[in-house]
Amino acid sequence: MTKLDRLIAELCPNGVKFATIENSCVVKTARKKLLKKDYNRTGKYPIIDQGQDYIAGYTDDESAILKNGEYVVFGDHTRIVKYINFPFAQGADGLKIFQTINHILPKFFYYALNNIKILNRGYNRHWAVIKNLLIPLPPIEVQREIVRILDSFTELTAELTAELTAELTARKKQYEFYRNYLLNFDVFNIKLANLAQYSKLRIDAAKLDSQNYVGVDNLLPEKCGKSESHYVPKSGGFTKFKEGDILLGNIRPYLKKIWMATYEGGASGDVLVIQSNKSVILSKFLYYLLSSDSFFNYDMQNAKGAKMPRGNKIAIMKYKIPLPPLEEQQRIVDILDRFDALCNDITVGLPAEINARKKQYEYYREKLLTFKELKA
Repeated sequence: MTKLDRLIAELCPNGVKFATIENSCVVKTARKKLLKKDYNRTGKYPIIDQGQDYIAGYTDDESAILKNGEYVVFGDHTRIVKYINFPFAQGADGLKIFQTINHILPKFFYYALNNIKILNRGYNRHWAVIKNLLIPLPPIEVQREIVRILDSFTELTAELTAELTAELTARKKQYEFYRNYLLNFDVFNIKLANLAQYSKLRIDAAKLDSQNYVGVDNLLPEKCGKSESHYVPKSGGFTKFKEGDILLGNIRPYLKKIWMATYEGGASGDVLVIQSNKSVILSKFLYYLLSSDSFFNYDMQNAKGAKMPRGNKIAIMKYKIPLPPLEEQQRIVDILDRFDALCNDITVGLPAEINARKKQYEYYREKLLTFKELKA
């Protein structure tokens, strides 16, 4: 029997009382409420807002600060639920700041509020909706043990994520180093236009679907390929690409959007389709050259426009690259493919592992926070 099982058997064997969220806490406000114009980049106290990062700025205004307590902040219009035990200032409208009443631990309240059942039932997150939802109120000793377990699980998950992220970063740096090393030739004297051309082929919208239509929006930043398209045109003609063609996002080159096609499809006008002359340069070798930071820096330097810079198609074809023999190109491609596979293994595995840990955590959180209701 675990410590938690023993505590439940001793202190609440027949179930626990439930209370509404509204009756489990009081809503706190500071003497002064800050506006966006009051946010600073520096200051003694962080300003808590509803954004994803939740710390939106800083202030030194003592009258706006909530101190000396443990709080749970809750966003009416977002999914933000945070446990805070340091002095802070309240930011945007719709942000509720809860302080629990005596028989409820703040951290337990935080975990209960994050419970998946409550999230599903109170999906729109408005106070008018969630205030009447029920949470279990086991004895303090039981609450304390649940908090300890969930804190430990959270810490282990964070450590694992940090380790995997560090491994991914190291592999990417190693990959970038060897790619730059292998592609560092003495002479870069062949213009891209002499080795490749833009596709002049066309394909009708009727032949396109979410998998083989590529717009600039479903090309992924940082040379991460493409995702399934959420928009597929119903009519018109588009640039046709074939297997081995290189698709380059032509809006905001600094996003480094590039993909080498593994099948046939169609691309929007904001995606450049580059076809290599395979008799002199391998498609994959050209892809690795155009995936370099050197190329994207060149593309950005020649881009047009300020707010939404667009690559210069003429300048792109003037980009100079090396041209080793085909045998040497293949040797380099084989090495870089192996390094790319090593990176992709963990790049794919990292989100999957983190997601698995998240589901495992949510499962145990729900299990730990599931109690039989004590009948009066």
